Amino acid sequence: MSSATDPWGRVDEDGTVYVRTADGERVVGSWQAGAPEEALAYFRRKYDALVTEVGLLEQRVRTTDLQPGQARQSIQRLREAVRDAHAVGDLDALLRRLDALDEEVERRREELRAVREHARDEARAIKERIVAEAERIAAEETHWKHGGERLRRLVEEWKAAERIDKPTETALWKRLSAARNAFTKRRKAYFASLDDQREEARREKERLVAEAEAMQDSTDWGETAAAYRDLMRRWKLAGRAARDVEEQLWARFKAAQDVFFHARNAAFAERDAELRVNAEAKEELLAEAERLVPVGDVRAARQALRSIQERWEAVGPVPRDQRDRLEGRLRKVEEAVRGAEEAEWRRTNPEARARAEATVAQLRSSIDQLEKRLAKARDAGRDKDVKETEEALTARRAWLEEAERTLAEFSR
Repeated sequence: MSSATDPWGRVDEDGTVYVRTADGERVVGSWQAGAPEEALAYFRRKYDALVTEVGLLEQRVRTTDLQPGQARQSIQRLREAVRDAHAVGDLDALLRRLDALDEEVERRREELRAVREHARDEARAIKERIVAEAERIAAEETHWKHGGERLRRLVEEWKAAERIDKPTETALWKRLSAARNAFTKRRKAYFASLDDQREEARREKERLVAEAEAMQDSTDWGETAAAYRDLMRRWKLAGRAARDVEEQLWARFKAAQDVFFHARNAAFAERDAELRVNAEAKEELLAEAERLVPVGDVRAARQALRSIQERWEAVGPVPRDQRDRLEGRLRKVEEAVRGAEEAEWRRTNPEARARAEATVAQLRSSIDQLEKRLAKARDAGRDKDVKETEEALTARRAWLEEAERTLAEFSR
């Protein structure tokens, strides 16, 4: 058999097939059944198959989400296949391509590691925030429905978040569970105390209802109305019982009040009907009294008013909605007569007249003296004294005019 050569291999005369690599030649097979060129062609096809496998792996790594671990296993398998390949071709080039692909996979692995670390950091921050909020709710929240709903949402957020390292995950989950348990215990304690408060409110309101029902038939209108007002004040202070009990007790309490106040209103309505007759009588007395104003004869007016007042008292009470108006009109007449009496007394008072006469005499004497002083000041040319004396005279004359008017009142 003759020999044959190729850039990457050869076949010697005895049919042994060699491939050339950077480490030298190595035997890849033998060929006894044909020409050496056929042997080289056969082993080149085997090389082409390896080229195809390397290309497919490169494409898979670069275009799919193949995990780095799986990719490195495939690269290692192909690398061993190329190193031990019974093929003729540039096996070193395939190994270099596989080395480059291995480096690319390593870079991707580092990138994925960084992404995972970032995701874990974010997940840790999310879960720490969830735990912190849950602990705040457990310690502070008093809106129980809202707090319970929020805790449930926090658990859902926890489940949706990425997992983190197991020790941290476990520690945070224990804190979250403890916060939920603490909130549940605090809520149960609150409602237990609320049940106690409602039970105490029920007992107190049952006592109030009993008191209200006991006096619903009373006809002591004033005292009983005050007692009902006190019961209402105590009712508000007692707190709330359970809703259905509260409604039943309130219905009984209000019914008792209604019995009393309806009876009182009916009694007042009957009494007011009787009192309207009194109001009509007092209207007639007012018309008589108002004819006394303006007052002429003070003595006669006083006697007439006294008679009217006596008859007014004898008439008796009037409806409450008319009382203030009627009494107000009578007070105006009384004030007018009293004012006339005071004016009459001032006019006829001897002591007051004497004081008025003395005041007039004193002012006239003072004016005479000032007029003499003014004449002397003018003769002497003392302008300053003239001015001051004129001002004093003006004031004294005004006072005298007023005093003379007062004195004239006593002469009427």
